[in-house]
Amino acid sequence: MLTLIPPQSPGEWLAWASAIVTIGFGLICLIMPRTTFRILRLQARPGVPEALSESRATMAGFYLATGLLAIAFAQPFVWMVLGAGWAFTALGRLVSIIADDGNTTFNWVSIAMEIALAAAPLAYAFGIVR
Repeated sequence: MLTLIPPQSPGEWLAWASAIVTIGFGLICLIMPRTTFRILRLQARPGVPEALSESRATMAGFYLATGLLAIAFAQPFVWMVLGAGWAFTALGRLVSIIADDGNTTFNWVSIAMEIALAAAPLAYAFGIVR
């Protein structure tokens, strides 16, 4: 039986916080895809329901699964996956800032948040914060 053990140390709280934010993003993508697109500055074309399914499926599914399983299993390698996912998200945004002339406030705020969401579980997984 899977037992959910709450965080016991500051490092675990950091990792959990990243997972909870990830789950929150997943829920927003699942329940409110139009809001998700507005936040991300995207627009679905009328008559194309596949666009909304991308938010509900691809984005929400990945965020929810990663966040929920990180909390459920609470193992160093799973925390590394969560942290690496956010780190590569930040890397992709940095490439976009450089290559796509994306030097906007939205991108810099987003990359700062993504780095923080990556650092929290990675710091715990690598024993930097216990």
